[in-house]
Amino acid sequence: MGTVVGLRRYPVKSMLGEDLASVSVTERGLSGDRAFAVLDETGTVGSAKHPRKWGPLLRCRSRFGADGAVRVELPDGSASIAGDAELDKRLAELLNRRVTLTDRPGGPGRLERAVPDYPGGVPEVVRERAFVDETGESVTAGQVADGTFFDFGRVHLVTTAGLDRLRAAHPAGDFDARRFRPNLVVDVPGVPDLPDLPDRGFPEDAWLGRTLRIGEVLFRVTVPTPRCVVPTLAHGNLPADPAIMRTVAREHRVPVLTLGPLSCVGVYLDVLEPGELRIGDAVALG
Repeated sequence: MGTVVGLRRYPVKSMLGEDLASVSVTERGLSGDRAFAVLDETGTVGSAKHPRKWGPLLRCRSRFGADGAVRVELPDGSASIAGDAELDKRLAELLNRRVTLTDRPGGPGRLERAVPDYPGGVPEVVRERAFVDETGESVTAGQVADGTFFDFGRVHLVTTAGLDRLRAAHPAGDFDARRFRPNLVVDVPGVPDLPDLPDRGFPEDAWLGRTLRIGEVLFRVTVPTPRCVVPTLAHGNLPADPAIMRTVAREHRVPVLTLGPLSCVGVYLDVLEPGELRIGDAVALG
């Protein structure tokens, strides 16, 4: 049905991550994924979903070294090991607030999200609770999943078919998978040239509730992945493009749990049987 063409993990939440040839998967997700996060003095978890406050994190890169330590490369090209007090100081200068890089989630941390103005960018019941914070941004506040730095799903998958469908709708946009921060990119043939059939080109919509066998790992597809403002921001050499999510809002708003139709790209997965994932693994729908 498909083939794994991309594996990525993000050792530090909201920083650029690393491409992998293979990775171990546990019940928690990809080994080392979102192992660390930047927290401020209030316990708020640093997330580029609130770009005015935490956007500079997307100019940093995190990766595991051969010694198993996480290294963070700052925008000026300098690198430090997670746990180094000097790194906390440099991150505080970058973010203009006191922060700590930690691998200890503790209790459910506060998570802030900017409220986008495109349809389906946030559930309407959540939009009604938005407030303007000290940055002048309209935001909502929630929590990360207890005991983790994940927003919700532990593994995120996108398909080449879905990205091709969006690319066909906005040819000037760069729908590089990296914008959507997936763990897995699966090559699935799509039908991106049929604008009169907006349900075509997103094969993952039909996978909800079913299982996927990918290499040694068995997943269950749980829910479509609602997208925030992050895909519109600059990622490394990918420029900012506000039209990216406006295209998603126009082309692919689908029901998510009881939250109504939301602008989605990809799906979240739960791990049923851990194992090893590799580039080139076949994907079979159960």
